[in-house]
Order: sequence, then structure tokens, then C-alpha cells
Amino acid sequence: MTTPDIAVVGGGLLGRLLAWRASRAGLKVTLYDAAGRLGEGSAAWAAAGMITPAAEALDSDAEIVAMGRNSLALWPQWLAELPTPVFYRDAGSLMLWHREDVGEARRFESMLSSRDSRSALKTVDSATLQTLEPALEGRFPQALYLPGEAQVDNRGLLAAVADALDVAGVECHWHTTVDDHELPGAGVVVDCRGMGARRDWPQLRGVRGEVARLYAPDVEVRHMLRLLHPRYAVYVVPRAEGRLVVGATSIESDDRSEVSVRGALELLSSAYSLLPALGEARILEFSTQVRPALPDNKPAFHFDREHRVLRINGLYRHGFLLSPTVVEEALMWLSATGEPRASGRWECLCDALEVVPAC
Repeated sequence: MTTPDIAVVGGGLLGRLLAWRASRAGLKVTLYDAAGRLGEGSAAWAAAGMITPAAEALDSDAEIVAMGRNSLALWPQWLAELPTPVFYRDAGSLMLWHREDVGEARRFESMLSSRDSRSALKTVDSATLQTLEPALEGRFPQALYLPGEAQVDNRGLLAAVADALDVAGVECHWHTTVDDHELPGAGVVVDCRGMGARRDWPQLRGVRGEVARLYAPDVEVRHMLRLLHPRYAVYVVPRAEGRLVVGATSIESDDRSEVSVRGALELLSSAYSLLPALGEARILEFSTQVRPALPDNKPAFHFDREHRVLRINGLYRHGFLLSPTVVEEALMWLSATGEPRASGRWECLCDALEVVPAC
């Protein structure tokens, strides 16, 4: 049997995207994942699939915003190359606030101006907002509009990339747990296990998120909606066929248990304050996710030259925002023989470009 150039361990969003793109680059790839081909064991399974670099500027620095903009350009190209169509919409984001929270809007404008020089932020009045998003029913006198920001159906994407791996002939070992001390043979092993790599990367911490999926066929939402609020910064993301994804929470915890009563109440109450029509929506699902984060909330690479293991981790809340850029960077690192090489494009990744021992 021919030894693969790359063995990817961890088939969540990052791992399966990397395996797919590496195979398209002509490398022989195998993939191992403890869960199944649908990606139900990954943080991406419960995500909202938002690709919103400007909207994330409130809690991220200019480098993350720039990486997100690069990903925003890559996503349509990559989606067009998949064998299965995936729901994608780039209608943009509307940032909303209640009258008493106007200070949050001003804070967001200030942060965005310092972190995203390419932002096309627009302030829209009530009449324009009514045209953009009739579902809001004139409830907000102003909004901030970020055109061009996008979202992708997270679960549809995971399935479509699995289909692409099959088409490419990538050998996929689903429901296969890889022990830290029994890594598969390959030119380079790429560890994309997220929180599963905590033993080898002890600086990782979990950031819990809670998400609701609703069915509201009578509520037509055209844009991603975000509520600017000092405590409950909820988002509402429209999907096809009357479905909506509602999320907000970032809790410093690696607790994977079900959504709490308090979390559900806060999440749905905040969404209801944006769109009272959601009071008649049906709850399809509550789900939780634990996202891997490093101390600076930025992604990083570590290469263990002795064992030829490249570890990629720390995408925090930005899996869909950053994954194409991180994958692109990883492939620039890997030559045809699998030897990492630095491109120096992104500081948060370049901090770890030097060869370092296993953590």
C-alpha cells in the first residue's frame, strides 16, 4: 500500500476541507474521524455558518478581520467546485439595537473603523431598513448595514465536502479514533481534532455555544440579523425553506451537556425582541457546541519535526470565517513531499512557524 502524503486526523470543518483541497492539489490523502461523514461530532455541526468579517470586528482584531475577508472571497469559488449544491447567501448583515443600547452601536462603529479599512458599512434609516428587511416591521429607527457578508448551510456543507472526498478518491476512515501515540503512517500527519487534541496542546480551552433551530415559514428574513446588546448579542440567520438559526452565547466552559433553561430563555427572548413574529415559530432543535480556543483567541500551527505532525488549532468562534484561509495557508506550508514551509502572510499563524516541540 502506498503511504499517503498527508493523513488528516479530525474530520470536522477544518479537517475535511483540508483533506479535500489537498487532494485537489494532487496529494494523496487519508482522513480519520471519530464521528461520521455528516460531521455530527464536530463543532461545525451546531454552528450558524456565518462568514462575517466586518460584524466580527467588535470582538476580533484587524488580523482576524483580514483573514475573514480572504475566506469570504474563497467560499464562492470552493462551493462552485463541490459535487453537491449547498445553500449560500451573501445578502449581508444588519446590526440592530434597542434605543437604550445606542452606545453599543457607536462602539461597534468605532471598533470597525479601526479594524477594517475595507468595510462598506452603511447607516440606514427606518424607511431604508423597511425596504431591506420588511420582517422587522419598522421597529428600529436605524440600523447598520454590512453588505456582502455571507452565510453557508453548515450541515449541507459538511455533507457536500464528504461527497467531494468520495469523488476525489480520498480514503476516509469514519468512526475511527486515532490514539495520540499510534498516529497513522504518512509523509505528514495533520492534527485537526479541535478539543480532541487538548492532551497534546494543553493551552486549548473550550468555549461553549448554545444554538436554537427554528421553523417559521411565515417569517421571511432576508439578511443575517445581529442585536447589539451589552449582554445578549443574539444573531438570527435565515436558512432555506423557512428555517432560522438563532445563537449568541459564548461561555468559558467545555461543558457539552444540553442547553440550560436559562440559556434557552435568554436566547429566545433576545430573538423575540428582534422579531416578535418568532413567537409562533416552532423549535426544531436546541444544540450545543464547544469550540477550541487558544489564549489569544487566534488560530495557530505547531509542527513537530521529529514525528512529522502538523497541529492546527484554535479557530475559536470563527470556524467558517477562517477555515478557507487557514487551509490555504496550510497547503502553502506543505510541498509535494509534505515539508512545511512558511509563507509569512498571517501574523497569528506565523507566530508558530518556527519548528517547535510537541506541546
